[in-house]
Amino acid sequence: MYLTKEVKESIFEKHGKGKNDTGSSEGQIALFTYRINHLTEHLKNNRKDYNTERSLVMLVGKRRSLLDYLKKTDIVRYREIIKELGIRK
Repeated sequence: MYLTKEVKESIFEKHGKGKNDTGSSEGQIALFTYRINHLTEHLKNNRKDYNTERSLVMLVGKRRSLLDYLKKTDIVRYREIIKELGIRK
């Protein structure tokens, strides 16, 4: 299993306000980015896995909507998370 409880806690602790702060936009964006990177690596080896491809597209859409919300509400936090995670605009 690639996404254990400890990995999630470390992501939320690093990008959120604490390890139990799972609702912050930054924490969710960081978690989605971690999952997107994992699925991208999976699809490099398994090109015909269309269910995973669909899941990846849906995750990218969710992350994009969270980034749009963050950009609308707090542009400084948006710029920090983009730079920190290396996400293209």
